[in-house]
Amino acid sequence: MRSYFRFNKQERRGIFFLLALIGGVQLSYFLFSGYNVQRTPSQFTIDSAMVRMIDSLKTVKQTVGNTPMLPFNPSFISDYKGYVLGMSVAEIDRLQAFRKQGQYVQTATEFQEVTGISDSLLKVMAPFFKFPEFAKSTKLKKPETDKVKTLLDLNLATEEQLQRISGIGPVLSRRILNFRRSLGGFLVKEQLYDVYGLEPEVVTRAMARFDVLSKPSIKKIGINTATIDEIASCVYLNSTLAERIVRYRNQVGAFDSISELTKIEDFPKDKIDRIKLYLAL
Repeated sequence: MRSYFRFNKQERRGIFFLLALIGGVQLSYFLFSGYNVQRTPSQFTIDSAMVRMIDSLKTVKQTVGNTPMLPFNPSFISDYKGYVLGMSVAEIDRLQAFRKQGQYVQTATEFQEVTGISDSLLKVMAPFFKFPEFAKSTKLKKPETDKVKTLLDLNLATEEQLQRISGIGPVLSRRILNFRRSLGGFLVKEQLYDVYGLEPEVVTRAMARFDVLSKPSIKKIGINTATIDEIASCVYLNSTLAERIVRYRNQVGAFDSISELTKIEDFPKDKIDRIKLYLAL
């Protein structure tokens, strides 16, 4: 075995340089790899603005939790206070739009109707509401006739005005306007009950704020002489009902009253009062 480990001076020098070369290559590899890792740009970036906002919101939350809430006038609630109390951006925007019209909320119930906040949130906020004394006295002395003047015209209402009613959002407000367009204009405010998806309690709140102040001019349909297509042009009557009305008229004779239509199969009896507005003998 000794013969295998005997090297002359030249061989030892060659082995030394070979080991040095191997070590140098390995050292260069690690240094080069480390350099690339450090210089490789990260795929994730930190949004410093968002971080600052989150930190500020955390600070606000901690401050609110340690600071007693003082009474305030809800008509002038700020974005900051609205956020602190748990209001959404849309609810705050509704209040500000209401204020831009020069109007003020005078009761907690009116505040909920304007903003659309939930009952649970109102229960938390209402104890801190402080309404001006002049607003209370004005509300008490307000004559009953003035109440009608504050009502908005249902036939001129916009989506934004309708959405101030609690329970009416963008979808329902557009649906109300589409239904109004198909009618040619509301004749009575009770026609809101016929809007698909509008709950009765929401209709009640809407009718407290809106009324038909400008009625459209319509041409009534004579059920004793009208054709099937003419009868079916009424929003409340489809072609099937129109055919049954004409068939009944041909078999029994002319109608003596509009209420006689309720004898026809599948006629919407609950809507007869509103259907009468579009029909004539």
